[in-house]
Amino acid sequence: MAMLRAGLVGVTGYTGMELSRILASHPSIRLTAATSRQDAGKRLDAVYPFLQGLPGADVTLTEPEAAMLARECDVVFLAVPHGVAMEIGAELYDAGVKVVDLSADFRLRDADVYEAWYKPHTRREYIARAVYGLPELYADDIARARLIANPGCYPTASILGLYAALKNGIVRTDDIIIDAKSGTTGAGRKAVVSSLYCEVADSFRPYNIGGKHRHTPEIEQELSVAAGESVTVSFNPHLLPISRGILATIYTKLTGSLSQADVQALYEDFWKDAPWVRVLPAGKLPETRNVRGTMFCDIAVTVDQRTGRLIITSAIDNLCRGASGQAVANANLMFGLPVETGLNFAPLVP
Repeated sequence: MAMLRAGLVGVTGYTGMELSRILASHPSIRLTAATSRQDAGKRLDAVYPFLQGLPGADVTLTEPEAAMLARECDVVFLAVPHGVAMEIGAELYDAGVKVVDLSADFRLRDADVYEAWYKPHTRREYIARAVYGLPELYADDIARARLIANPGCYPTASILGLYAALKNGIVRTDDIIIDAKSGTTGAGRKAVVSSLYCEVADSFRPYNIGGKHRHTPEIEQELSVAAGESVTVSFNPHLLPISRGILATIYTKLTGSLSQADVQALYEDFWKDAPWVRVLPAGKLPETRNVRGTMFCDIAVTVDQRTGRLIITSAIDNLCRGASGQAVANANLMFGLPVETGLNFAPLVP
């Protein structure tokens, strides 16, 4: 198989940076075009010196132009803000290019819901053509798709954590609390005071709690598919003083009397064929350092017999599994490659 040509729109954000890193060592996909309005004319390794000497580092950044990308690329990754991706994504789709969109523009199946949480949607007709890009759940659909809605980072950790419980009906659908924490790269690379080192270091704070975070409808959408009925969650995010990683602690109410061993066995069986979902042994809990820079989602289940609750803890790397690595996994499936191609990373420890 000839080397596939990849384009990257929006190379200078953290997700663009991570995509550049991953594609530099991919055996079948090579970065051949990258765009940035602010750095057009520069070589990629001038913007990211860590790429010097690696494949794709000599790409010269250009202004984003759909016609050029369609000529020069087999697949284009969109690492641009919500509202921007829908326009260029539609143009590329119409030009016959496969597209993996890392924004939220095509994730929500109901355009009215998207507009309630984001902004007006100008390409509504393309929503039905997009496939939600969670490989463990939709691999067959992803393989046939030309437009992928790459999941958000918080939703990836939350959906994978809860999916087995809801699919098997062992927890209530109306009493789910997701208490999630993210490293600061989740806030993006833009220069804002709240993300400065001195504002984040040695501190820990919640934000957008009480049903205000825009990932809420995405999480509910996919969990409702798992449960076969409408699911409502209380999603409450926090900012950790670390660069990357997500840890979600999820509180649910059991529908019946199940032991720790029962739930452990259920989870291990449900995910036994998913190599990136690691159900930890009973008594072990996830840590962000054990998934750093990888595609792994580490999950632990804890039955609290006294309260009748199942507590699920889930850890991922927000940039790799929660964004760019997942985008590459989707591209692999779209071109008939094994999903793990170029993505079997060991964690970056310490």
